[in-house]
Amino acid sequence: MKEYSREEKELFMREALKEAEIAFELGEVPVGAVVVWDGEIVARAHNERETGRNALYHAELLAINGACEKLGGWRLHKGDLFVTLEPCFMCAGACVNARIRNVYYGAPDIRFGGFGGVTDLLGCELTHRPYVEGGVLEAECSGLMKRFFLKLREKRD
Repeated sequence: MKEYSREEKELFMREALKEAEIAFELGEVPVGAVVVWDGEIVARAHNERETGRNALYHAELLAINGACEKLGGWRLHKGDLFVTLEPCFMCAGACVNARIRNVYYGAPDIRFGGFGGVTDLLGCELTHRPYVEGGVLEAECSGLMKRFFLKLREKRD
């Protein structure tokens, strides 16, 4: 496992937050993700389910796909994912299948989270288990989500 300092984790999470802000401006649920390989961001993405009209266009899946394309393979064994919201179980499964080394997320997702929220994929018999750590810039990540859903409710009223 690659050890990151608190400052490094926050630096990469701030990059994921920039992606989440893009999603926010597009009217997407504001989730952003970056994949880091050897200390360098190799892919970044944000949710695009609404604009892309595709249930698979989660930030994590798009970032993993971008990293695979850039690096020329599906095994991201030296890749670390930084994402603003705990991955859902679909995205948690993608992290396992892509052999992501470490997953760092900001805010927990008690409704859909796959690494401890609604379920914990790490409790299953798996051939690969990434190291998972939540709470990186949690206040900023959850604050953006709260702002988004408040804005959405205001539009409906």
